[in-house]
Amino acid sequence: MDKINRRLMLGGLGMVGAGLAVAVCAQSTGQGNGVSANAAPTAPDPSARHRLRFAVIGLDHPHIYAMTDALIRGGGTLVAVHASDPRQLARYLARYGEVKIARSEAEILEDKSVQLVASASVPHLRAPLGIRVMRAGKDFLSDKPGITSLAHLAEVRRTISETKRKFAIMYSERLEVRAAVKAGELVRAGAIGRVIQTINIAPHRMSAPNRPEWFWDVKNYGGILTDIGSHQADQFLFYTGSTEAQVVASQVGNLDTTDHPNFQDFGDMTLSGNGGTGYVRVDWFTPDGLPTWGDGRLFILGTEGYIELRKYVDIQGRPGGDHLLLADRNGTSYINCSNVPLPFGPQFVSDVMERTEVAQNQAQALLAAELVLTAQAKASKLVNGPRPALQGG
Repeated sequence: MDKINRRLMLGGLGMVGAGLAVAVCAQSTGQGNGVSANAAPTAPDPSARHRLRFAVIGLDHPHIYAMTDALIRGGGTLVAVHASDPRQLARYLARYGEVKIARSEAEILEDKSVQLVASASVPHLRAPLGIRVMRAGKDFLSDKPGITSLAHLAEVRRTISETKRKFAIMYSERLEVRAAVKAGELVRAGAIGRVIQTINIAPHRMSAPNRPEWFWDVKNYGGILTDIGSHQADQFLFYTGSTEAQVVASQVGNLDTTDHPNFQDFGDMTLSGNGGTGYVRVDWFTPDGLPTWGDGRLFILGTEGYIELRKYVDIQGRPGGDHLLLADRNGTSYINCSNVPLPFGPQFVSDVMERTEVAQNQAQALLAAELVLTAQAKASKLVNGPRPALQGG
């Protein structure tokens, strides 16, 4: 698309940079779509050791903004974007400026200068795209869930083995949350002894009027455990250090979204690994009165203490997010994590260039996907119906 057409697209939609920045950040606050700042990074972080060229295919979920920001912080240069919806393109270009608009996916896959492709397309399209990207000789960074079926998972693993490329998944509730990064540092330092259990509570705000049609059908996103639960499975594996794990029990249901019978608004699962156990609850019941999209909480139990994260809000306490509470052998403490660096971007770019796995272990990322796909497949179905009256005085 030439510059004149680009201006027409932006102007015709009534979207200019300043207004879009506000709109995108407001969407992040309401829905949890993770824009890291009011404007895109203008330069790599000082810790970034490498430079690479990356492109984006698929803008269907606004997580793509946090993903793009992380890659730029890591030393990446955004060279092309492809999406079929001009409104999505307009929003994206308003944040990232003069970026080449590719006329097709093939234009990006055939560009030998592009080393990495990132995508936040409709979830069930991500794994097939990632397979095509890897077979084109490039690495792939997917929004979560990166994979929505066990058949796709098997093909992803086969393609990784054959091509030696990366299929990374942006589990942003750990990788792009400063309190979660700090918790990882404390766990690795032995602050709470050996981790034996994680408990994740992950409510989200539905914001129904702003959701696209694909959002309401489980076949498009794989189910609530596959989708939201993938974050929590990743955290369970990471903090317990589990390299093997299985699903003990799981359940899902549509308990109060009667307008969309193919949607799931509640789910939970119990996990067991060779490093500890985990419980996860995910839902779409964030009340309108909460000032953010969800009161995400993580409890990490160790043999000598525990950590609690209030990731996004302290409902009657300190302002902002990224709150960490620690109880250990020496007492209790509070850590404000709002200034903790986010290392994923620089680490991941280095991983791509050096063929290492510092930012994300490939086997662990896919094991998290396998756990939630298995939990989704074996989940018992909760019935939406009349509830018995409360008993007692």
